[in-house]
Amino acid sequence: MSQAVPPSAASTPPSTASTRAGQAPVQMTHREILEALSGLLLAMFVAMMSSTVVSNALPVIVTDLKGSQTGYTWVVVATLLTMTATTPLWGKLADLFSKKLLVQTALVIYSAGSLVAAFAPTMGVLIGARALQGLGVGGLTALVQVVIASMVSPRERGRYSGYIGAVLAVATVSGPLIGGLIVDSPLGWRGCFFVGLPIAALAFVVLQRTLHLPVVRRKVHVDYLGATLIMGGVSILLVWVSLAGQQFDWASRTTVLMLSAGIAVIAVAVYVEWRVAADPIIPLRLFRDRTTALATIASVMVGVAMFGSTVYLSQYFQLARGMSPTEAGLMSIAMVGGLLVSSIVSGRIITTTGLWKRWLVGGMVLVIAGLFLLGTIDEKTDLVVVGAFMALVGVGLGATMQNLVLSVQNNTPIEDMGAASSVVAFFRSLGGATGVSALGAILATQVADSVKDGLAKMHIRPDSHSSGAIPDLDTLPAPIRALYEASFGEAVGHVFLVATPFAVAALICVLFIKEVPLRTSNFVAAEAEEPASR
Repeated sequence: MSQAVPPSAASTPPSTASTRAGQAPVQMTHREILEALSGLLLAMFVAMMSSTVVSNALPVIVTDLKGSQTGYTWVVVATLLTMTATTPLWGKLADLFSKKLLVQTALVIYSAGSLVAAFAPTMGVLIGARALQGLGVGGLTALVQVVIASMVSPRERGRYSGYIGAVLAVATVSGPLIGGLIVDSPLGWRGCFFVGLPIAALAFVVLQRTLHLPVVRRKVHVDYLGATLIMGGVSILLVWVSLAGQQFDWASRTTVLMLSAGIAVIAVAVYVEWRVAADPIIPLRLFRDRTTALATIASVMVGVAMFGSTVYLSQYFQLARGMSPTEAGLMSIAMVGGLLVSSIVSGRIITTTGLWKRWLVGGMVLVIAGLFLLGTIDEKTDLVVVGAFMALVGVGLGATMQNLVLSVQNNTPIEDMGAASSVVAFFRSLGGATGVSALGAILATQVADSVKDGLAKMHIRPDSHSSGAIPDLDTLPAPIRALYEASFGEAVGHVFLVATPFAVAALICVLFIKEVPLRTSNFVAAEAEEPASR
């Protein structure tokens, strides 16, 4: 007789409801899901806040530690890089080990990184600590999606995706505000790295009490070689992108060496994943599915457009508009408010209708429009207008980000759910890390050139002001301060224009995704192979 879970199993107690081959969790009641979800959402809140709480503190941090624009970029990239490189590994481990233990481990790693960052004496130590944080954040972002996918069918997942969207929005809104307040308080910027620790501890305890999932017991083949090669190849390319044009010329021997090395390592990683690894970190067979392949490409482009452009908004408000960290945090409400509304509304409607593609298409159209309009801003643009453009991007992202993951999960059997979910998150983070590096390099080069030209017109020697450093505007003479504000305002607008074509590419991918109505069971693949006896 088949072991597929019939509808009546929903009323069976969690400890006795049957599962198919131990591969999937039992049916859970709405209350049980919400109890488990509370700990997961706390973990997700910690992961998101790790980036947002320091966003408005970065200009102050880099100035205090005497860093440069490149250092500013790498405080962000370090987290994205380790998060990106380890996301597939966390997803694979979720298919092999206790998901609860993995989430708790990720929380501990995040907390350790936060403590090191809080006491960092130099930019180098801070960047290293942020990389350690990224290891934990990668686990949290990947595993929360995997656990929810294990508990809830695709059709019902939209209902809970709204909760995720709400938490992401709250973390994104409160993070900059809390961070700005802390920076402007006696605690200083170091307090930003302490604020997440109590929440991480609470999430750990809540998960211990509420999350109870069956542990898959099978022979373990963790692809450490593939994970190392992927991280190495991506790291080389990101270092090249962030340093080219500043430490060495784009057309130089160093560029050729780094580009060749990065491509070679990634090529070896692909071979290992395809031919060598017994359980590859990124199963290439997943890309035979059209939806997975297109959604993955779209995720890369969304990552470039979202992370690569919005991460520099804090610099715009503080260095081009002269705002305090707290005021810059308040400005972020415009974008995240749109994200909050659209993620909740789209999740609810998708659960009701089972249809999701229209939200992806409409969301990407709004992202393109918002990025293009943000490309027109400078240091004099009315702040209400800037806020409206940000809200447009937020609404688009809210309807796009979670639903790209959902489209892939809907086509994936339960035994590959961890790998498939983490692949989408991996490529979105990869796009984000690449975007932050590349667009940060563009921003740094444009600001440096603009400041250099402006100082020359004032008959001031350029080397009397470090054009590669993040300036403290309050210490500059009025004419030079105005020059820096104009340079940053124009450069940030240019960054949004450069990001726009990537959003267009994401829209093209989404248009070619075939819509499959959301299935109502996680066990559909099993049932198709082995129909349940009646």
